[in-house]
Amino acid sequence: MQFFDTHAHIGLIYDDAISQFKVIQQAKLAGVTRIISINNGLHDFKKEYAALKTTKGIYHAVGVSPSEVVTPGRDWLSVIQESVKLPNVVAIGETGLDYSLKKDDKDRFLRNENGHRIMKFGDKKSQIELFITQLELAHKYSLPVIIHNRDAGQDIFDILKTRIPEKGAIFHCYSEDAAYAKKCLDAGMNVYFSFAGNLTYRNARNLHETVMCVPHDRILIETESPFMAPAEYQKPGKKVRAMPAYLVSTAKFMAEMLDMDLEKLSEQLWTNSCRIFNLPE
Repeated sequence: MQFFDTHAHIGLIYDDAISQFKVIQQAKLAGVTRIISINNGLHDFKKEYAALKTTKGIYHAVGVSPSEVVTPGRDWLSVIQESVKLPNVVAIGETGLDYSLKKDDKDRFLRNENGHRIMKFGDKKSQIELFITQLELAHKYSLPVIIHNRDAGQDIFDILKTRIPEKGAIFHCYSEDAAYAKKCLDAGMNVYFSFAGNLTYRNARNLHETVMCVPHDRILIETESPFMAPAEYQKPGKKVRAMPAYLVSTAKFMAEMLDMDLEKLSEQLWTNSCRIFNLPE
């Protein structure tokens, strides 16, 4: 069996090349032979790409997330346009909308070069403009887009109805419910739903219901490393780094939910992942 981790922030697990290599080798020993590396910030993309570009089975996405909306860098557009031409860059992302933080949340603010307090995630208008620009880039360069969605489902749906890239979109670390997934599919969208380790949590009923109703050929799995470690690895009172190797735990849980043989599920997930990222099986 082989597994495909469609979303991992390898550079956030450990920031040194030796530890990253060990993480990747550990994943391969567990059967996770392909990983999409997600940049931790556009300013880190070149460093992360250089560190992993020769590592077999590692592919890359490049994009500006909502958390960078006020600090993407002056040349962010040209950085993406240059990066998508590099070998093994297979997607734009993650990008999207994040309305989850409250205005009085201290983590929502940072200081600009003039010392003024500004909203880290920007206002909705700024987020939407950045999101649309990256959807257009995905369409221009014939790449799928990886979507970050937090409490912004309706706006994302309304935008995707007319702007979804030809190569499709992935709702990473899916957080909506089954009705939302059905609405996207009924609208004829070429979308995939990627589930992280939180699928294994007891209280994640919205995710459990979604997995049960979404067509098997639209399901992906990811680790969202180093976040969202599966329940099997959680330790009370301790923060646990999720690792790409932990993907197998999520796959086993999903197979049990679907009453499906794990090997058969792994084959379906592999096919789905290769299809959306336009990679050979």
